[in-house]
Amino acid sequence: MATSDEKRAPGRKRPDRTARKTPAPAEAGGASRPRKRGARAERSVPSAAPVPAASGASRAVPHHEHRRRAVIVGGARTPFVRAFGDFMKMDTIALGVAATRALIERFGVPVREIDGVYWGGVILPSLAPNVAREIVLDLGLPRSVEAMTVTRACASGLQAITLAAAAIERGEADIIIAGGSDSTSNGELKMPQKVVHAMAPLVFGKPGPADYLAAFSKLMPLGSILPRPPKIAERTTGQVMGQAAEEMARRNEISREAQDELAARSHQRAAAAIRSGRFDEEVAPVQTPHGGWVHADAQVRGDTSVEKLARLRPAFARKGTLTAGNSCPLTDGAAAALLLSEEKARALGLAPRAAFRSWAYAAVDPADQLLLAPALAMPKALDRAGLRLGDADLVDMHEAFAAQVLCSVKMLASRAFARARLGRDEAVGEIDPARLNVHGGSIALGHPFGATGARMAVTMANELARTGKATALLGICAAGGLGAGAVLERVG
Repeated sequence: MATSDEKRAPGRKRPDRTARKTPAPAEAGGASRPRKRGARAERSVPSAAPVPAASGASRAVPHHEHRRRAVIVGGARTPFVRAFGDFMKMDTIALGVAATRALIERFGVPVREIDGVYWGGVILPSLAPNVAREIVLDLGLPRSVEAMTVTRACASGLQAITLAAAAIERGEADIIIAGGSDSTSNGELKMPQKVVHAMAPLVFGKPGPADYLAAFSKLMPLGSILPRPPKIAERTTGQVMGQAAEEMARRNEISREAQDELAARSHQRAAAAIRSGRFDEEVAPVQTPHGGWVHADAQVRGDTSVEKLARLRPAFARKGTLTAGNSCPLTDGAAAALLLSEEKARALGLAPRAAFRSWAYAAVDPADQLLLAPALAMPKALDRAGLRLGDADLVDMHEAFAAQVLCSVKMLASRAFARARLGRDEAVGEIDPARLNVHGGSIALGHPFGATGARMAVTMANELARTGKATALLGICAAGGLGAGAVLERVG
């Protein structure tokens, strides 16, 4: 990743980035301190007066003219469809091409002025892991458009977008397309390493009959060399993510009924958003290789209910509470966002919708509540933005599992958790269900691993612009015990 010592736009005044330590309890909710030059893209915004708690049609947070600002003007995404469905013959590159093409066409982006494409992905193709560069080449964009692919598990899409925002705010670029994609349908099957080790002498040497016999003997028993299907499990613990969420639900006393209620609400709100046209400015129709068209998200069930969900069997433990209904489905899809410097956006006649006030990434021990890191990252992002939880008009959390969302929500409201894990005396606060995932989430829409963070950022940017609300808080859990938080502010 480029550092802040690299080139910047002529005449741009660089914000002070002196060192910033983790806030002490007394700083909770206060204005953030500036960071040291060259720090990673977990940034804090230069000090500003805290924004009063917002309600209803709130004013946008004022922009300080001395700071170059990256803005989101909109986005585009493919419909999200169940894995091994309509997009089965489209790999993650093809899905990324579809979303990026729709974005460029929708906003009339001058392709010769695009500085870069930053992309997030999790299931990367082994022969072309830099998906971003393949998107640039497949679209026929100028070969000078630089590109990189990042991976932070389920937060990869948001990571790509915050890296783009950081590059723009440092003056290294004016226009960046950022997003992510994944195709579970095209996940590669891995051969055991013993096959590679046994065959290497045959490939790189001048083998004779004895060498072939020796290689064959190393492959015994033959059952041990069969391809291994991929699974969503931690390398360090061997624990499947659903098992970890099941353990979290039990430990934090999250009931099956509460999980089913959140899942039903996710589907009902997503269905309402589709009916109202809320997603029309995001979702772009995609033509599949066999000539058919996919026009809308395919997994939303607006007619579901707590009663229907209650009839499903546990998925990860015989007497567990997690089911296929209150967990997100494996999904194929892509999402892209268009980020520009505010000056460039206005010069091109593009209306800015939102900007990042802050972002933060955090991590926990994967063996101890694997998916709880958002409860650390979200407060950190709020502190850096100079806000309290009650100031956020909207809260959008990735729904890997209903249990995982409810655990993080419960921890944010816990004084004991705040003291033990956040170093503060008071709880972060309670989240009003009316503000949480107002248009549903991953349980209903689906979860292409690399795309979800981009989907969330674009949906919230659009919602802030549409409603006149001021701020939205994002939270994402990710494999490896990782978590992400970000605060978006409306740009008036």
